[in-house]
Amino acid sequence: MKKLVVLGTLFLLPLVAYLFFASGVNHFSKLPVLQTEVGDLEGLLLPNDSLQLKDKISVVAFMGNDLKTSQGNIINLNQKIYNYFYQFDDFQFLVILPKGTETFAYSIREKLEEVTDTKNLHFIYGEASQLQSFHASLRTPYRLDSKLYSPYVFIIDKDGNLRGRDDDEEIGELYGYNSASVAEINGKMKDDVKVILAEYRLALKKYNKLKTKIAE
Repeated sequence: MKKLVVLGTLFLLPLVAYLFFASGVNHFSKLPVLQTEVGDLEGLLLPNDSLQLKDKISVVAFMGNDLKTSQGNIINLNQKIYNYFYQFDDFQFLVILPKGTETFAYSIREKLEEVTDTKNLHFIYGEASQLQSFHASLRTPYRLDSKLYSPYVFIIDKDGNLRGRDDDEEIGELYGYNSASVAEINGKMKDDVKVILAEYRLALKKYNKLKTKIAE
């Protein structure tokens, strides 16, 4: 029985991993780079000194100073995106907020901690000008509103590039994903995060094979 369990596990794990990544419509193709060299987190109030965009696949959200209204978007993202990918060490979810929202944000985090591991979920704070500057560095058609809020969330790769779709069937260039739409988050965005994770894993696999050949 133990042998059967071990054999079954060895067979099923690669299959599950394959189905996880292959379920994306792009099937391991690269997610297009829409903008290069976006801004960084310098000057913002970070939960720890080691937090950065470099070498991480980041989902970035600007939830504004009216968290009573936008917390539903955070919950959508937590359920449909973060819960699905947080176990990948190179994945992180960044919620960027104006200073002064710390208390309410902490209460949201406490609620999320009741249902998920928040190790790769980070709340970041800054002055209005800092948030506007970082958002502008993404160079998208979207803008923050008077409350420093945007429903759109973004995927930034390990090299600080904005990723998205350049041939979306509905709008053409898709720079960000509407977090107010469960369908878009659960569909397009989840699919695209799968694609970029698969892209990096395929690159790592090729790199490891090359290192092995050189060592031989």
